[in-house]
Amino acid sequence: MSLQKLIGSLQKHIALSAQEQELLSDFLVFKIIKKRQFLLHEGQIAREVAFVVSGCLRSYSIDQNGFEHILQFAPTGWWITDMYSFISQQQTHLTIDALMDTEVYLLSRENQLILFDKIPKLERYFRIVTENSLVGSRQRLIDNLSLTASQRYGIFCNTYPTLIHDIPQKLIAAYIGVTPEFLSKLKNGGAKTKKS
Repeated sequence: MSLQKLIGSLQKHIALSAQEQELLSDFLVFKIIKKRQFLLHEGQIAREVAFVVSGCLRSYSIDQNGFEHILQFAPTGWWITDMYSFISQQQTHLTIDALMDTEVYLLSRENQLILFDKIPKLERYFRIVTENSLVGSRQRLIDNLSLTASQRYGIFCNTYPTLIHDIPQKLIAAYIGVTPEFLSKLKNGGAKTKKS
């Protein structure tokens, strides 16, 4: 239940005193999410944001044909929620589940807003995290429209180096928008590059 990974993430952008760290810890909830268990279901309201201490979560949507579209993986040290639902308190269109046994710290929207008043620099931290997430999402959209599958796989490897061997290849294939068979050929150098 070490809080140090979360504190380390915070201190990349802001400095917290020991007293502020203790106050923050009072507003966090530690939770273990077992493999294949859900943090958030489509149709619910995202009332919490999760910081991954160990393990990995993913967020995805399911289309009318039953296909999963993975938006994000959240390995150790990453935050995850449906930001739209979390901020607006409207129903989510996403599902978040655990790809392996995962330990997280949860921070509710209500407690986040209280902390912004008690520790104003946390607002700066979450602004930076939110801006980085927005920039990353926009860049991923552009990459999906303009880059080859090989290039998208390269970006995946740079973004999620710890996941290359830790999650099923079919999930990586879904994330970069190819079939598992094509990804296998791509990794073995036998696939021609293509944009879709």
